[in-house]
Amino acid sequence: MARAFKLPDLGEGIHEGEILAVMVAVGDEVKEGDPILEVETDKAAVEIPSPYTGRVEEILVNPGDEVKVGQVLMTFSGEGEEEAPVPEKTEEMEKPREPGPVPGPARKEGPVPASPATRRLARELGLDLKQVPPTGPGGLVTAEDVRGFSEKGAPAKEAAPVEEPEPVEKRIPGAGAYRFPDFSKWGPVERVPVRSIRKATARQMDLAWSRIPHVHNLDDIDMTKLEEFRRRHKEDVAAKGGKLTITVFALKAVATALKTYPKFNASYDTDAGEIVIKHYFHIGVAVNTDDGLIVPVIRDVDRKSITELAIEMTELVQKTRERKTSLEELQGGSFTITNVGPMGGGYFAPIINFPQVSILGMGAASMKPVVREKDGGGHEIVPRLMMPIVLCIDHRVLDGADSLKFIKVVKDALEDPDELLMTMI
Repeated sequence: MARAFKLPDLGEGIHEGEILAVMVAVGDEVKEGDPILEVETDKAAVEIPSPYTGRVEEILVNPGDEVKVGQVLMTFSGEGEEEAPVPEKTEEMEKPREPGPVPGPARKEGPVPASPATRRLARELGLDLKQVPPTGPGGLVTAEDVRGFSEKGAPAKEAAPVEEPEPVEKRIPGAGAYRFPDFSKWGPVERVPVRSIRKATARQMDLAWSRIPHVHNLDDIDMTKLEEFRRRHKEDVAAKGGKLTITVFALKAVATALKTYPKFNASYDTDAGEIVIKHYFHIGVAVNTDDGLIVPVIRDVDRKSITELAIEMTELVQKTRERKTSLEELQGGSFTITNVGPMGGGYFAPIINFPQVSILGMGAASMKPVVREKDGGGHEIVPRLMMPIVLCIDHRVLDGADSLKFIKVVKDALEDPDELLMTMI
């Protein structure tokens, strides 16, 4: 009897994906756990393992197809539990099931739902994933579940779901009456489907801009001493496999500021009327790739040295640009840094990465004339390496006075590296 395989829920807030590769063909014999599909979900490419041991009977998708959670992707023959009748391919592709409530964590026969990174972690810890109680949607086992089970023999606390954007008609009065213009009336046009990263980015930016009242504070940081410090130590760090960039120092400075002012390390739960302050320091770093902007997360920044951060960031940026990051490496951030300096950018106003409440933007440092006090009194004009920064805040949680204090901590740390950063190398 045919057994249908449907796209499982691959993580919080993920309802759809794009088929990147079909790794089997009709008639192939596969074993449970063998990779059969590669699917891009939001900002990560994930290999999907076979849920059965048997023969591939029918494949209902092709590379490039958009699929939704719960949609039938292929069928298998062999012994096992009978599934509901499989719809025709044309009907399945034209009318995919809309994502709805996902069943609880009870598992049926087949492999445990988990990402490749989570499976690798379980192997390293010598755990059987089938013994780990899941907390993710649809019975998904997360990396936190594995770590919690390994340390305590109990599942980690269930994470709060990420809020989904409301339809634009509900957010903006009168938006439902808007009709998209027919631009072909004025000349030739081309329609390009919005997919993968650009689609995820558009959805996230729409959510952030519609929910968060943004306020921006700009300043300049004298990077002259830090650049000298960086040049003295970059070769030593490079020998250990890291790249000592300005962003690495900014990570450490931001972690210090977050500890000093915890409300920047928070989220606003509008339903509960509460500010959720996180007591961990997982900082996302925006990475420009050929496919768009991706924000991998560096965890426990406060516990790592500058050298450790330089090595980890170098490896993570490379993985991100090669599209090899796991879902876990893109989730859980409590603050974000975006640096347009390497591309020559100056002042700009980034959008906060919802549901965070703040983001730090950095521009390119350049030599500028600066007026400063002389040791013997009076003033002088000297050339200094100045870098523009902008701190964007959620005005529901933070005020302008808060951001000025936060920027001062970051500024002091970056302008005096010998005193504040030498012990972190």
